[in-house]
Amino acid sequence: MTGHQIAFLALLLVVAALVVLGLGLSRWSSLTRRVGSFRCALRVRGRLTRGIAHYGARHLYWWRLRSLAPRPEQVWPRRGMEVLDRTALDASVAGGPYLVRCRVPGAGGDEELELVMTPEAYAGLTSWLEAAPPVAHHVI
Repeated sequence: MTGHQIAFLALLLVVAALVVLGLGLSRWSSLTRRVGSFRCALRVRGRLTRGIAHYGARHLYWWRLRSLAPRPEQVWPRRGMEVLDRTALDASVAGGPYLVRCRVPGAGGDEELELVMTPEAYAGLTSWLEAAPPVAHHVI
């Protein structure tokens, strides 16, 4: 390889890295600026994955923080979702994060999930769940 080819490849790598960085920052900015978005980590098999959650009319959406995916990684229905337990992760810190265990209906039965969020986000989650529209039962 000549010096010009190496310089060209290095330039391509720098441009590609800048494009990926720009896409990541744009995605993060659009997710965090939405009304109803909050930082929320998801615990899967004991490992926490940081993310952004967003309240929708019928679903709670969750995006992995370090991803370029345009669609949410997890979508949980509002109807049937319930908070089972809330535990302060560090009781010595006032306003520290909570570990929130929830049950959500799934295709194969109910699923339990663990979310880590701030007390403010927890208050928002419980308010969002309580404000769900009532279920209409049609009787003929």
